[in-house]
Parts: sequence; structure tokens; C-alpha cells
Amino acid sequence: MRVLAIDTALANCAAAVLDNGAATTCYEACGEEIGRGHAERLMVMIGEVMAETSTAFVDLDRIVVTIGPGSFTGLRVGLSVARGFGLVLGKPVVGVTTLAAIARQAAPHDGGPSVLVALTGKADEVYCQEFTSFGAPAGEAGVRSLKDLAATLPEGIRLAGSAADSVAETLAIPGERILSRSGFPAIREVAELGLDADPARSSPSPLYLRPPDATPQTKGRIERQ
Repeated sequence: MRVLAIDTALANCAAAVLDNGAATTCYEACGEEIGRGHAERLMVMIGEVMAETSTAFVDLDRIVVTIGPGSFTGLRVGLSVARGFGLVLGKPVVGVTTLAAIARQAAPHDGGPSVLVALTGKADEVYCQEFTSFGAPAGEAGVRSLKDLAATLPEGIRLAGSAADSVAETLAIPGERILSRSGFPAIREVAELGLDADPARSSPSPLYLRPPDATPQTKGRIERQ
């Protein structure tokens, strides 16, 4: 199976083609932070990985895209591109959470204490989810305050993600239990999760853990003539 993976959810813009044929290969283009012209840069990256792997769009079996948590703007870019390709090509599109991809990369696979992937939120909040040491979900994704985490995290838990240092400092967790401080997932992990995903259960729908800060304007609207 050959998949095109796209990630624009957090502080990175990345694309990859993963082929798990006779010899599993993955070509990646990544490292661009979200900013102006983000959508245009993503399309260039997709062109690069498709050319490097000599892959025609009709050769793809599915499209994989990160669905959050992440920035509203970044998510819209990635999801729009992925859904567009899926519609034109008639191929399934599967969604992968950024938390699961970071967990997959950081998981020590040692059968030890669980791993909390925590991403920086607003004030003392973090976007987080608990995973087993093998990277499997052990709880639901949500928005938690550091105070709440202090009262509920299991003994010996390990940390990953951009908020790992904040959580460790607040909860007096030793630094050696921080497995990763990454603020975004590796695109290969996104691709591999998408390769294994069930399209019927992995919808390419945004995972919004909190509503947007902006609210629709209700006053001063200009009426159409």
C-alpha cells in the first residue's frame, strides 16, 4: 500500500509518501513552520515527495492527514488539501491525531508506566492524552489544567510533547521521565499510523478540543442591496 501523508496541524508543514511494499520506504519533506503562504508551500512539498518516489497520484491507495489538536488555520489547510485529493482520486482519506503520532514516536515499548502527551495550551492548560508504553491510547484526548493533572496522573507517568517541561515542573516529575519535547509529530509516524488505520473509523474530521476564540459578528453587518 502507498500513502500520501500530510501534516499542517501544529508548528510544522510536512508531507511524505510511504510505501510498505517489498521494502518499506518513506520519503519526507518537512521542517517548514506555519506562516504566510502555508498552503502553497505544502503543495510544493507534495510535489517533491511524489517526484522523489516516482509516484503518480493514481498510484496512491489512501491519503493521511493530521486532524488535531492544532491551530485552526493549519488544520483547515491540511484537511482541505487531503479531502480534495481524496475526492478527485476517489481514494479514502484517514485522519490521525497529532497526540497519537507524537506518542508513537516517543513510546519506549518497555511495558513500563504510561506516557502523557501534552501540548501547550492557553494559560495553565494543556491539550493532552494518555498512552501506554507501546503508544496505544489509554484515555481520551482533552484539555486539562496543570492543577487537574496534578491530582489525577498515575504514579510514574512519563511525558512527551511541547508542554512536557511545564507539566514536569508543576508536578515535580523528574527530568529523566521526559521522553520527548517535540511540538509536532514526525511525518513518518503520521504516515505509518495512517497506513494501519481503518478508514471507516478514522474520519478526516478536525479534532477541536475547545471552541475558537473568535466569535461571529452579530452587529454592524452590511446588508446586501
